[in-house]
Amino acid sequence: MNYILSVLLLVFGMSSTMLFDFNSSSSMKNWKVVNDGVMGGLSKGSFVLNAEGHAEFKGRVSLDNNGGFTSIRYDFDKMNIDKKTMIKIRLKGDGKDYQFRIRANSRDYYSYITTFSTSGKWQDIEIKLADLYPSYRGRKLDLPNFSSSYMEGITFLIANKKAEDFKLVLDEISLN
Repeated sequence: MNYILSVLLLVFGMSSTMLFDFNSSSSMKNWKVVNDGVMGGLSKGSFVLNAEGHAEFKGRVSLDNNGGFTSIRYDFDKMNIDKKTMIKIRLKGDGKDYQFRIRANSRDYYSYITTFSTSGKWQDIEIKLADLYPSYRGRKLDLPNFSSSYMEGITFLIANKKAEDFKLVLDEISLN
């Protein structure tokens, strides 16, 4: 029965590609925390597996020293995402807004981004790839929205223009 369901999903283009499934044995080595210290800021973020096997991106955003953001980045080899139209993220936030970013090419100076809100409960966030717009250092660029057949990295970022503690729990990230 599972085989038949898998074949039907492939035939009708509804197959899903798992980018990351967080669990107690997940390797976090390709995830990197990038704080605003790269620009002189004092924000601090961390990214660890919790006791339940979910990833926790947590810390404090500081506005001191022209700061105001912290992020986690996952870079990987160029991945073909042709025929994929959506990112699905299973997460539990803290009621704050976060940015999700895709890097189509690691050599690009910009990312394709969107902002999503969290509710404090487990959510399935669905983001249409075509809705991601190009941005660099908080400025929208005069370029088309995401339309690449490839991607090389994803990022979660918090930058709400206020000093605040935050916590974003991630369960899984997939392409559909």
